[in-house]
Amino acid sequence: MKHAIPPSPLTRRRFVEGIALAGTGAASLFAFAGRAAATETQQTLTGNQLNLTIGSVPINVTGRARTATAVNGSVPAPILRFREGEMATINVTNRLNEPTSIHWHGVRLPNNMDGVPGLTFKGIMPGETFTYRFPIVQGGTYWYHSHSGMQEQTGLYGPLIFEPKAKETYAYDRDYVVMLSDWTDEDPMTVVSNLKQQGDYYNYGQRTLGTFIADSRRQGLSATLADRLMWGKMRMSPTDIMDVTGSTYTFLINGQPPAANWTGLFNRGEKIRLRFINGSSMSTFDVRIPGLPMKIVQADGGDVQPVFVDEFRIGVAETYDAIVTPEELEAYTIFAQAQDRSGYARATLATRAGLAAAIPTMDARPMRTMTDMGMNDMAGMSGMSMGGMSGIDMPGMPGMKDSHADMPGMNMSGPAHQDMPGMKMDSMPGMKMPGMSDADMANMPGIRKAEVPSSNADGVDPKMMQGQPAVDNVAMETKDRQKEAGTGLDGNGRNVLTYALLAALKTADASPPTRELQFHLTGNMERWTWGFDGKKFSEAEPIHVKLGERIRFALINDTMMEHPIHLHGFFFQVENGQDAMPSKHTINIKPGERVNVVFTADTPGYWAFHCHLLYHMEMGMFRTVVVA
Repeated sequence: MKHAIPPSPLTRRRFVEGIALAGTGAASLFAFAGRAAATETQQTLTGNQLNLTIGSVPINVTGRARTATAVNGSVPAPILRFREGEMATINVTNRLNEPTSIHWHGVRLPNNMDGVPGLTFKGIMPGETFTYRFPIVQGGTYWYHSHSGMQEQTGLYGPLIFEPKAKETYAYDRDYVVMLSDWTDEDPMTVVSNLKQQGDYYNYGQRTLGTFIADSRRQGLSATLADRLMWGKMRMSPTDIMDVTGSTYTFLINGQPPAANWTGLFNRGEKIRLRFINGSSMSTFDVRIPGLPMKIVQADGGDVQPVFVDEFRIGVAETYDAIVTPEELEAYTIFAQAQDRSGYARATLATRAGLAAAIPTMDARPMRTMTDMGMNDMAGMSGMSMGGMSGIDMPGMPGMKDSHADMPGMNMSGPAHQDMPGMKMDSMPGMKMPGMSDADMANMPGIRKAEVPSSNADGVDPKMMQGQPAVDNVAMETKDRQKEAGTGLDGNGRNVLTYALLAALKTADASPPTRELQFHLTGNMERWTWGFDGKKFSEAEPIHVKLGERIRFALINDTMMEHPIHLHGFFFQVENGQDAMPSKHTINIKPGERVNVVFTADTPGYWAFHCHLLYHMEMGMFRTVVVA
């Protein structure tokens, strides 16, 4: 049954903006725990011993009173600042009526301080105080959040800044945190229930008769029909960009909705450090400051060789530090549009309070492609039109019927493909056929041969995953897409950051791995379940890694969604073609992409390994990595 369509996000946003602009009190409408909404000053705690209290507080983001999970009465939680070399002691008291926790995201620390209930400690029970104590062994921009239920979605997230011992290679006059997040007035478990009933429940960007007519005029009727049939047979939609959208989310910067307009002040010619943190539960953002180039100097807390860009994509849990130098205008807009263009977060840099710059028009809604479905080379086959594939048998692809009658002489699963003039499947680099193993692929021309022993982390044969209840697609081909900015960014005319551009200032560890473990990122949109290798957490065994082992994780995305993958306690070195591989704690894997990352398992314990889309993690995309 179709659900009733609530008011569109733009209608609600205009309502909220109208209240603020009408002068009815932005400070009171968006005030939280006695703190005015639009301000450059956030609550900051410093020193090597801090006291934090987690509790419920009233909050009003959209004009409706709700309850948030706060730290010291604040959403986001206070900025915590430490110095590298200190021993941090943080006393956390739970005033909720349920257990809670804090995970220190991207922080190298002892396993029992990592803050994952049921894995590294029991959690913090109501009325109890737990003391986190760990040495600060790194510098950079990080963040912290709850790892208990849906508390992260309801407000328990905050910035974490470590001042480095060594002098930084870049100078700046001002330092601002820009924390992105998403807020829903719905109970998070209601959001999950809605998605379980209908995977595209929040997708109001579906293609319609109007878009069909427009596409037909642009592409021709035959091509448009073929495209619709292709997606229909796969029972998927190219408009599925984000599971939870602006139809329920309000997108925030430093806890403030667009109308509140958080503002950071500057003097012309000053260098401003902006510490971007994506503390969202489910939202990917594309960030730019029109008229103001950004110099990226850090990724996930690690210094990188400076890269000048106009725009960057920031996946959930990632951080980027940028230096900007405003010299001309009095005000600039920090514009962070959601990847699916269903809404945006907005803030301002200005020479004085009360100024604002124009808010850009959002880009057009992006669309997934066959590349995102792991079918990259299909469109490039000589003489072969996707539009003529109405009857083709594509083993391993849901919704494709077992018939080749419409294409005489072509059988993708047998020798008949030799009847197609000029087409020799076994000589097509990068073309993976159904039933072909990774070992077979390694011996094909143009395919990277594994330098180390390789196996699936769960002992699963990927070609056997197709048809399993938790798997609706196994990509025919995946590839490294790190030179691509991603769906909605490539080809937009702006200078956009890609992973391939990131290079560390110095290589942390250049030694090769001794073995490789492959993880397929899998899901089923109709059942709305997620996992690794077709298994959710409750069905899977822990992944065992030897203490001191240098290991490669091959992350292979068989789904049509991005997945920000995070391993607690360690940093991945990303094999992106740079001699000095960048280190990241979270890797945003594109649809149809394979990314190889390497790390040294130098800290023992039980470590969480999961997708950082909160609802994906809760629905099964979580594993335990045991280092011993």
